[in-house]
Amino acid sequence: MLKHVAIIMDGNRRWARSKKLPIFAGHKKGLERVEDITLYAIRKGIKHITFWAFSTENWNRERNEVQSLMSLFRRVIQIKYLQKIINQRARIVILGDVTAFAKDIQINIRELIEKTKNNQTITVNIGLNYGGRAEIMHGINCLLKEKQEKISEAEFSRYLYTFGQPDPDLIIRTGGEKRLSGYLPWQSVYSELYFTKTYWPDFTRSAFAKALRDYSQRQRRFGK
Repeated sequence: MLKHVAIIMDGNRRWARSKKLPIFAGHKKGLERVEDITLYAIRKGIKHITFWAFSTENWNRERNEVQSLMSLFRRVIQIKYLQKIINQRARIVILGDVTAFAKDIQINIRELIEKTKNNQTITVNIGLNYGGRAEIMHGINCLLKEKQEKISEAEFSRYLYTFGQPDPDLIIRTGGEKRLSGYLPWQSVYSELYFTKTYWPDFTRSAFAKALRDYSQRQRRFGK
């Protein structure tokens, strides 16, 4: 049974350019898509869904674009904005180092996590200032503080942002690129991959259903 779907939401900027709109419009439309896809995932009985909203490398984009994204996060990472999925008893988890964000954004994040921590319908992971190598280094540094000489994979997994959740069964990347770009490198070793040319703002429920049907036709062996 499919338990966890992770998505690389690619193509927001190209979507905006194709429609002769400002880049901000693409990011705004893309974040609106998160709600619709989450509600469909709930309907399909998926228990975990992960969205990569902002990577550790995205800080290197043009200053105006980064500032626009921060303004968008201020609006989106709030209980009232996510009320529809919270009403479905979704638990919100943030993957990444949020200390790099402004204090008001950090406060909104903490309130959102606290408000939804006991919800069990679906876990919605949002990657903010997330990078796969950064996540692994975070785990290593936590272990170094404990001064363990030899550790197992299970022990190391306790320090990943997704601890307690199953690894992704399916990873979807929109926008036409065919790479993971450092997305969940530890967790994705046996994930099925699905690439589509559809830009994320155009990734509708029907497009998501198509990806799920494709997954259902695959046979997973986990190296056996």
